[in-house]
Amino acid sequence: MSEENGLEAFRSLGLSGATLAALEKKGFSEPTEIQKACIPLLLDGQKDVIGQAQTGTGKTAAFGLPIIELLDTEDSSTQALVLTPTRELAMQVAKEIASLRGEKRISVEAIYGGTSYEGQLRALRKGVQIVVGTPGRIQDHLERGTLNLSKLKFAVLDEADEMLDMGFIEDIEKILEQTNGDKRMLFFSATMPEPILKLATRFMGDYELVRIARKEEEPSLTEQYYCALRESDKSEVLTRIIDSYTSFYGIVFCKTKVQCEEIGRLLSARGYQAEALHGDLSQKQREIILQKMREHKINILVATDVAARGIDISELTHVVNYTIPGDPEVYTHRIGRTGRAGRSGVAITFVTPSEKRKFAYIRRVNKSEIQEYRIPTVDELMLVKKDRIIASVRFQLERISDDFDDVASTLLSSADAETLVKALLKLHYGNELDPGQYHDIRLIGMQEDKRARRGEDERHTGGTTRLFFARGRKNRLTKRLLADAIIAKCGVRDSDLNDIQVMDNFSFVNVPSRLANRIITAFKDMGEDGRPLVVKAKPEEGAFRSRSHARPSNSATRRQRSWDERDQRHSRQSFYGEDDWEGYKGRKKEHGKYSRKK
Repeated sequence: MSEENGLEAFRSLGLSGATLAALEKKGFSEPTEIQKACIPLLLDGQKDVIGQAQTGTGKTAAFGLPIIELLDTEDSSTQALVLTPTRELAMQVAKEIASLRGEKRISVEAIYGGTSYEGQLRALRKGVQIVVGTPGRIQDHLERGTLNLSKLKFAVLDEADEMLDMGFIEDIEKILEQTNGDKRMLFFSATMPEPILKLATRFMGDYELVRIARKEEEPSLTEQYYCALRESDKSEVLTRIIDSYTSFYGIVFCKTKVQCEEIGRLLSARGYQAEALHGDLSQKQREIILQKMREHKINILVATDVAARGIDISELTHVVNYTIPGDPEVYTHRIGRTGRAGRSGVAITFVTPSEKRKFAYIRRVNKSEIQEYRIPTVDELMLVKKDRIIASVRFQLERISDDFDDVASTLLSSADAETLVKALLKLHYGNELDPGQYHDIRLIGMQEDKRARRGEDERHTGGTTRLFFARGRKNRLTKRLLADAIIAKCGVRDSDLNDIQVMDNFSFVNVPSRLANRIITAFKDMGEDGRPLVVKAKPEEGAFRSRSHARPSNSATRRQRSWDERDQRHSRQSFYGEDDWEGYKGRKKEHGKYSRKK
C-alpha cells in the first residue's frame, strides 16, 4: 500500500488531520489489525475495551491515538493513566505516545521506581495529562498525595498478563479503587488469563473484547543469541563479533544518542566503516548516511530506536542490541530487520548481570529460542582475519594488470618473493594480525581461583595506582556513577576499577598502573580554575587503603576513622599542592568543614 493510501486508511478510522500529520512524520504506512479494530471503537463508542493481540502488533498506537484525540488540551489535570509492568516499558510507551501527539500541546510523563522523586514531583506539580508508570511508583505517589486520579478519562493496563505474572495485582486493584467511576477502562494483553477477566468484571462496565488472531508466520531465518557480559566489556565484544564474520553488514542499537556517538567514534577509530544515526542529525545528514549504507560504502550503522524508525535496508546480516530494549515489542522490531526475503540473519543481545530479569521477560514474551553466544577467542579471530586476507589477495590476482610491471621487477631483484609478499602485506594490512589490539574479557559466571586471578592481574597491569578525583558525594557522585563515568570516557573495564571510595568532596579509585595516565589525560579538561580533576594520590594514601580491603572489626573502627581523616588530609594536599594547603585548610575550618589540626 502506498503512503498516501496508508494515510487514507488511518483517516478512515476517524483520526484528525493533526494526528495524520504526526503519523506521516513518523513514517507510518498503514494501520495494523489491532489499530483498525480499536481506534474507531475508542473514538466513537462509550464501551470499555479489552484488546488481545500478540507483541509487535502496534498496541501502543491502538490506545495512544484515541487518547490523544479525546483529551482536553486546556485541562492540565491527569486525564489518562497507563500502567506497565516495567520501567523500561513505561519509558518506551511514554516516548511513543509523545511522538504521536504531533503539534498538540499534551504533556506526557513516565513515572517509575528506581529513580529520584524530584523530577517526577516537579512534573506532577506542573500538570501531566498522560501519566505512564509502573504500579509500585504510581501507588507511592497516590499515598503521598502527589498524584490525583479523580479526573481520569482513560485508565489503561498495558501488557496486563505480564503485570499479573509479576505480582502487581494488589497494587493495580488499589490504584483503580482511587480513580473516578466514569472513566473508560482499556486492558491490552497478549493472553487472556482468568485474573484479567475477574479484574474486568470488577472494574469495567460494558466492555468489548477485541481478539486479533495470531498470524501463522514463516519460520524465522534469524538466529537469536544473547551474550552475558559486563558493561565494561561491551565494546571489546562488539569488535570481536564484527571481526569474527567474513561479511558483517548490520545495525548496532544503542539506548541514547550520546552512547550512539561514542560507539560510532570508537568503531571508526578502530578502522571500521561505521556511522552513527540519531535524532540530533538533520534530515539531509540522515539521508546521506543511509545512502552510504545502501551503497555499502559503510557496513555498520550505530543507531537509536527513534532514529532507526522507518529505515528500510535490505540484506542486513546482523543486528546487535548493544543495550537491551525494555519492551519485547521493541526487541521484535529490532531483530526483524535481518533475516528477510529468504536470507538468514543473526541477532545478538548484550545482557549485563543487572539486566537478567529484564531479559528473562523479553525471552518469555518473545517465545523464540535465544541461544547463548560464545565469544570468539583471539586465536580464532586471527584465523578468520588470515582467511579474509588470503581471499582478498586471491580476488585481486584475478584482476591484476600490467601497471606495476616495472615496480614488481625492481622489487623482486632486491628481495626474494616470500619476503617481498610479507612486506607488501604488512604495508597494506598494517597491524591487522596483532593480537594486542584485543583486550582480555572476564567471562560472566566463570569461577576463577582468586589467588591465580590476582597473579594474572599483576602480570598484566604491572602494579596498581591509586587515583584522586576532585568530586564526591556533594557532587551527587556514587561509586557506580564514578565507575560508569570512567568506563564510558576511558574505555576501561569494570574489573579494572577497584577499592572505590567516595567521600564528601573527593573520591579514590585503584586502577592498573598501565591505565593511570590514560584516565588522568581523559579527564584533564574537566577541572575547574585550571586545576586537574584527577591526579595520582600520594603513596601514603595507597598504603592506607590497601589496609582497608577487609571489613574492619568493631575494635578497628577508631583506627579506620583515623585512616579516613588522613586520607582526606593527604588527598587535599595532593590536589591543591603544598602552597595552597594552609589557605585551603583555613577556608574549610572557617566554614566548619574541616576542624582537625595537623
